[in-house]
Amino acid sequence: MRPAANRQPAERNATLTLTHHAAAAQNGRNSMVDGPPVDSLSKIIVGGLEDAKAEDIVTIELSGKTTLADRMIIASGRSSTHVGAIADRVMKACRDAGFPAPKVEGLPLCDWVLLDARDAIVHIFRPDVRQFYNLEKMWSADRPGEARII
Repeated sequence: MRPAANRQPAERNATLTLTHHAAAAQNGRNSMVDGPPVDSLSKIIVGGLEDAKAEDIVTIELSGKTTLADRMIIASGRSSTHVGAIADRVMKACRDAGFPAPKVEGLPLCDWVLLDARDAIVHIFRPDVRQFYNLEKMWSADRPGEARII
């Protein structure tokens, strides 16, 4: 083993960071503090999701990977009605905190509702629709040209 002074910095993994909020809560720690740094907008969004009883909340860190947003938050609702109620709760939480109301797509059917809150993109799915599109897998894969060279 080399002395600490001679250690080389660890290679950076090219995959995106996923934070499962339910798993962190079960472990008795706050993922919003222990994970990647989180801005106040994301905290408000996740708080709104939790208040509305959204399930399987996942945050994907996007900063440095795309210019779409700094983070993507994905959650599930039990039914179309629940998905719509979750989206309404997140929009209200953003407005109440003084942020502009997110732009919304998908509210008429509520199978998949997308909220664009500028620095955070929120996807709220019914479980079967979420499984079909599997955004976590798509955004977690190495992008072309970023695969680790061993």
